[in-house]
Amino acid sequence: MPTSHPFQLNEITHLVTLLKPKRVLEIGIGFGKYGMLLREYLEIWGEGDDYTKWTRTIDGIEIFEPYILPHHRSIYDQIFIGNAIDILPEIDNYDLILLIDVLEHFEMEDAKRLLALCKTKSEHIIISSPKDIGTQGAGYNNEFEAHRSQWTSISLKKELDSQLLFIPNRYSIIALYAPKAKLKRIKKALLTFGISSLIKKYAFWLYQLIERANLPFLPTKKP
Repeated sequence: MPTSHPFQLNEITHLVTLLKPKRVLEIGIGFGKYGMLLREYLEIWGEGDDYTKWTRTIDGIEIFEPYILPHHRSIYDQIFIGNAIDILPEIDNYDLILLIDVLEHFEMEDAKRLLALCKTKSEHIIISSPKDIGTQGAGYNNEFEAHRSQWTSISLKKELDSQLLFIPNRYSIIALYAPKAKLKRIKKALLTFGISSLIKKYAFWLYQLIERANLPFLPTKKP
């Protein structure tokens, strides 16, 4: 399907906002969901007041041309049609490559080749792949929709050395490939965000409980 499950959007979008890439390549753009999200959160969210001035380059590769609709052309700067294994050697480098629910559509050896090529084109790769690919054949008259290889954290580590940070997710393996110094910084930022979120969440409920108990040390509400 030219789509992916919605339960990894937060993790992937958060990683992108922490990396703040200027040039992004998405492999397997499908419906274009991540291109749209990157436009919003890299160009608009906290980035200034000019709604129409885009400064990032967001390109895409799509193997199945019938998926491309008019909205794709307004989101992506360039869309390359074809197999990423053939296209990557011919294009420029990027600050970030997205491989979201892509690897499982390749035979294992071809997927390994794809990862190796991505490493030559970017220092940063965000990868996701289902923990259980199940049984999926062709769809939308597209033979490339079939699932052909099951990936695990171990198989990813084998191909990408130790330069990986895994992000917990119930349904998918999500990993960031980056230089070790960058991984350390991102890990610290994610940890800080997680602690801050927990404090806000439980501090609010604690305050509510204390307020309901009418304890005397709480600030008095004005009438």
